[in-house]
Formats: sequence, C-alpha cells, structure tokens
Amino acid sequence: MNTTQSQSWQFRRSLCAVAVSTALLGFGLPAMAQDAEEADTTEATEEVRRLERITVTARRTVENLQDVPVAVTSISEAEILERGLDTIIEVAQFSPNTTLQQSRGTNSTITAFIRGVGQEDPLWGYEPGVGIYIDDVYIARPQGAVLDILDVERVEILRGPQGTLYGKNTIGGAVKYVTRRMTGDSEFEVSATRGSYNQMDLKATGQIPLVQDHLYFGFGYANLQRNGYGNFLISALPNQDTQNYNKKVEAFRATMEWRPNDDVFFRLSYDETDDRSNAKGGFRLVPSILTNAPVPNSIYDSYTSLPTWNRVETKGWSLLGEWEYSDTTTFRSITSQRENYSPTNIDFDNTPLQIFDVPAIYEDEWFTQELQMNYRTDNLTLVSGLYYYDADSCGIFDAILGVLGQSLGAPGLTREVSGCSNSRSHAIYSQGTYQIDDRWSVTAGLRYTRDEKDALVRNGLIFDIVYPESGWVPGYVRGPDVGTPIVLRDKETWSKITPKFGVEYRHSRDTMFYASFSQGFKSGTFNPRAEVAEPAADPEDVYSYEIGVKSDLSDTLRVNASAFYLDHKNRQYISVFPDPNDATALNQRLGNVGRSDARGLEVEFQWLPMNNLNVYGSLGLIDASFKNVFSFDPNVGQIDITDQYSITNTPSTTANIGFTYDFDVDNGSLRFVGNYSYRSSYDVVELNNLLTQEGYGMLNLGVNWYSDNGKWTVGLHGKNLTREEYLVGNYAFVAPDPNNPGQFLPGLGGDTTLIGYYGAPRTISLTVGYRF
Repeated sequence: MNTTQSQSWQFRRSLCAVAVSTALLGFGLPAMAQDAEEADTTEATEEVRRLERITVTARRTVENLQDVPVAVTSISEAEILERGLDTIIEVAQFSPNTTLQQSRGTNSTITAFIRGVGQEDPLWGYEPGVGIYIDDVYIARPQGAVLDILDVERVEILRGPQGTLYGKNTIGGAVKYVTRRMTGDSEFEVSATRGSYNQMDLKATGQIPLVQDHLYFGFGYANLQRNGYGNFLISALPNQDTQNYNKKVEAFRATMEWRPNDDVFFRLSYDETDDRSNAKGGFRLVPSILTNAPVPNSIYDSYTSLPTWNRVETKGWSLLGEWEYSDTTTFRSITSQRENYSPTNIDFDNTPLQIFDVPAIYEDEWFTQELQMNYRTDNLTLVSGLYYYDADSCGIFDAILGVLGQSLGAPGLTREVSGCSNSRSHAIYSQGTYQIDDRWSVTAGLRYTRDEKDALVRNGLIFDIVYPESGWVPGYVRGPDVGTPIVLRDKETWSKITPKFGVEYRHSRDTMFYASFSQGFKSGTFNPRAEVAEPAADPEDVYSYEIGVKSDLSDTLRVNASAFYLDHKNRQYISVFPDPNDATALNQRLGNVGRSDARGLEVEFQWLPMNNLNVYGSLGLIDASFKNVFSFDPNVGQIDITDQYSITNTPSTTANIGFTYDFDVDNGSLRFVGNYSYRSSYDVVELNNLLTQEGYGMLNLGVNWYSDNGKWTVGLHGKNLTREEYLVGNYAFVAPDPNNPGQFLPGLGGDTTLIGYYGAPRTISLTVGYRF
C-alpha cells in the first residue's frame, strides 16, 4: 500500500470511527436524557455549575448556539481575555478545519481558509473565499483584516458556504467580529501589557451616558508596540529601521447609541487602524547564487534592497437602525462605508540586490447598504432582505528586475502593473425555518445576486528602475513620462441563485439532529496582473452537504458534531510560469482551473467534570484534493495536470484540547488556562508546491487573577511554549533540478528564490487591567 492510499484509508477509518461514535451517541441519548431529567427532580445538596447558554447571530438573528443547524464556533469576550488572545487569527486554533494566518509581506493581511476554501494570493479586485465581518459589515479585502481584538463581545466562525444569508465570497465560511452594545452605565477600563520582544500594549475602553436611558457614547483605543522577532541583516538603503516582524499599531473606535424609545435603536460607529509595522522580510531557504550573503541563522532574519517601512491604514463608519415594529416583526438597516490604503515593500528575493523587488500600493473603498426584516412567530422564523454593494479596488506594483535589466545592457528593468476593478452587486434574499411539530422543522432559503464588474489593467516593461511614487527611495523622482499601455479594459455581468435547504429533528429538549444542502459562490473576476486582453474568470461555485448533531448530553457535557461534503467547481487561479523565449515575461494567466472536493468531520465538546474545572476541545478531519484540472498544448491537445495542484493551508487533521481551572484565594480568585492545538502537514502553494509544513503542536498556558471587588485583573500568558517553527506563506521562483534531486535551478530574476514566512515564536506576556 503506498503512502497516499494509506493516508486515504486511515482517513476513511477515522471517518467511520467518528460516524459510529455519533451513532452510538444518538442511541445513548434517551437514557442519558432520562438520567438528566431524574437528576432535575432530585433536590440538590450543593450548587452545581452548569453549561452556559451561548448566544450567536449565525443566521442573522439572535439564537441559542444549540438551536442553530450550522457548524459554528463562538469565542466569548471572557474566553478571549482569559486565554490572552490578541488578534482575530488566534481564534482559529479553537475552530476545526479553520486556518487564519498573517499573510506574507505584512502583519495586517489575512490568509483565511475554512474547509479547504480560501484565497492564496491577496490581490486587488481578486475576491476572497472566506467572508470577514464586523457587526455584519463586510470587510471586502484581506489587507487590514487581521483585526486586533478591542471592545469585542464575541467572535463567531461559521464553517461551510453561507451563500443565502451572507451572499457572495463566503463559500468557505464567515468570520464574524461582534462588538459590545452599551449597558447605559458609566464605565471605563484600561489594561497594559508587557511581554517578550519588548511588547508594550495599552488598551482603554469606556462608555458615558449623555442622556440617561436614551443616548450613550462609547470609545476604545489601543496602542500596540513590539520589537521584531528578527532583523534585516543587510539593507541596501541607509537609515532604515532594521527590525523584522515587529509591530506598531494604533487603533481607535468611537460609537454613539441612541434609543429614543423601547422599540427603536440606532448605533453610529467609526473605527480607524494605522499599522506602521515594517514590511516582513522572508527567510531564504536556499543560498542566493547572485550574492555572497549566507542563509541567515534565524528564520526571522532577512536581507532587503527595499525600504523596510510599510503601512496599512483602514477606516470606516457604519450606521445600524433597528425598529421593533411589533412583537413578531423587526426591521433593520445597516449602512457602511470603508476604505483601505496600503503602500508596501515586498522583497521577493530577500537579498541586498535588486533581483526581484516589488514596491506596491493597494487602495480600496466600498459602500454597502442592507435592509432586513426579521419575522418570528411560534412556528416560523424568517429573515429577508435587500443588499447593495459598490466597491472600487485599485493597485500598482513595480516588479523591479534590476540585475536582469543590467545584464541586458539597460540601467535596470521594471515590469509595471497597475489598474482598477470596480464592482457593483445587488441581492435579494430570504431564509426561514418552519416548525412542523414539537420535533420536526424545515429550513429553506434563496438568494439572488447580480454582479457587475469592470476592470482596467496596465502592464508593460520600462528599461529603468521605477517606484510607484516620487520619494519612495531617497533621491528618486518619478518622471512624468513614465507610463504603461492598457492591456485590458473590459466589463462583465454575472447573476446567481444560491439556495439552502435543511431539515431538523429535535430528538429531545437538549438534542437536535440536522441535515442541510447549501450553495455559495465567489464572484467572477478579471486578472489584475493581465499581460494581454483575456476574458474574466467565471464565478466559483461550492455545493455543500452536511449532517450534524447539537447536543447537551447533561448539564455538564456538550457535544456538537458534523460531517460534510463540498463540491467546489470552477476554481479560479492565477498561474505564473516562465517564458523560455522571454526572460522578462511573468506570463500570468487567470482562469477556472477545474474542481476540487472535500469531505470531513468536525467535533466540538465542552465538559464540566467538577465545579471548578472546564475541559473543552475540538477535532477536525478533512480529505480535500483537486479533481479534473486540464491544460492545453496545441501540439498534443488536452493535458491532465491535476497532480500539479494541491489544496493549500488545509491540514488533514486539526485538533485542540484545553482547560480552565478555578479556585479562590484570600483576596480574589485564580483561573488557570491552557490549551494544546495540533495541525497536521499542509502545503502552502496550489500550483507545483515546493514547500510542505510538517505537522506540529503548540502549547499555550496562562493564569489569571481576579480581585474580590471585580476591579483588578492580572493575566500571565505563555504562547507557543514548545517553540514551534511553522510556515504561513512563501514565494517560490525556482525550478527543481531534474539532474540533482533536492537542488533548484534559478527562476525569474536569475536567482534561486525560495522564501518562507513564519508564525510567531514563543512569547510570554503580563497584562494588568483595572475597571473604574
């Protein structure tokens, strides 16, 4: 039996094992439910801790997690604080089959994959596969989507396509960042953190009633600083900040809430984040053949011929209006406008020479308007709405191939690419659940979306060294004659209907089984780096089939499980390949490369074995692979290249086990926390992957002290205590040497460019908080 067959057999065996366990769980429910009911009739001799009710808005209305027939993980504010979570990417370790990582090049760009679906390349106008939301406001671009956790009530991760209620670009799932509503009281909280690599964080949140019981003002502020995990050992430019993987973030949020009467509510919010952390330099995995700089000793050290500065600025406002028209009907309006601006420096080759440098600018602006009606009676819950989205996404990058240009006798060589993608989308949707009787209910939904997109792309060669703006590099002034020809100007329209059907069976008061079919789609798009006029790629489609169970087996044990199958069609991919006849060409083509499928299992549990101990965990298993990927050669016809593609950022196994343990001390209480998360091996590039991250596990431990009066908190947290080194991205411009296995031939730029980017090392931090 070969390795692939063995892994497939082992996965099927695990699938069967969990399926059998789920079946046994179902057969054992009546007895356990009876035991629980008998326990309820017995007079308790002491206070018993019970599982808490978890509230989520996965179906755009407030519901108990255990009543929602959707695979969703919810992390509350209390859990976020006690576990010492700093950014939204850290919640991924608690959600099975979920990857949230800081992307290559910057600290604020997110790489998000759920159930094998996501976006590998964060380009302007290229739609993501996992939707990011702040209070139901869509974050349209991955730049700036690594959100620092500030003034949050909970984070929800919805797994599987959410095409009916959330629309396009949620074919993998959705990550929802839900902020707190104000209590109406005067509150002020401040916390300070000191930690490894000279970490110094300050956070402050508060609220003030301006008109008692009617008008409130709230705010949040964060200043987050940290030295780099490594350094730029050689920088070709003088007076550069040489810290690599550092952090310099300032963020604030202001909110006004107005409740003129018991039936009407308004909330106006504004937030802004300014990330001036340095550009991230990658680690050279093989020596350069054009420089004598050795491979660094640390994976966080690098070289660069670009400026080390970087900036990601995001800001936006939103207006929520709610009107409880009657006991059964509520109307909502959600209006928002957001924008991003990100000038960045990405040294692809990570050497002091201009072998392959990419200074770039990303600019995005979008407006959304949603009108929604929620209707609820004893046997019917219905959510309906209208949605409008208008976005402009522009960018420019100058691929500087200086050494190659000089070898051709020119002062340098730059392939300049720029353009804009403008998108407008209209949608109407409705989804409802009808309660047939005490046990059975059905869910049905439908969404119609019409997308319009137009794009303009400029692409051309300049036989000189060119930067996006004057002053990018000291002494360089961008001339007025610099320009590139228009290679693509086109527009396209798509329309899509995405349905959802489901059935739910209430086995007992505390156990629900469900089965569902849902469809989602990712918008069609033009190639933002097109070299010639090429047609737009068609939308991607995902068909999802899922069965699951939500069960509180007792007052102290909760088990939720699901099994799923995804059929992912028309996958979009930008292929980058060399031209043997033209060393200056990038040859980037966007197309629908084929289809893939994924099947898997997910289990989450929470157990209270004693009053002061909470044990929780999750397990995700997935088998995802490409199917039927073909290319065409005019000499031989159709070519099957399926084996050249792999599903990235998708470990076949994700697991987590954690605990909290409480006990009282003289002046308060202590809570010990810890978790161990494991991810099996995964690839980092879809086409011709050269790097595979081996499986690894990370241990996190912490202890929190809470004062008796509820004002003081102190938390000591250690993360990645096992010092794991793990890839989160790479650049590969090399070709395997057929005559020397394990060796590489130079690629674009003339060097052996194989670069890795890594997750955070071991860190320890101490946080002190005070509530006034």
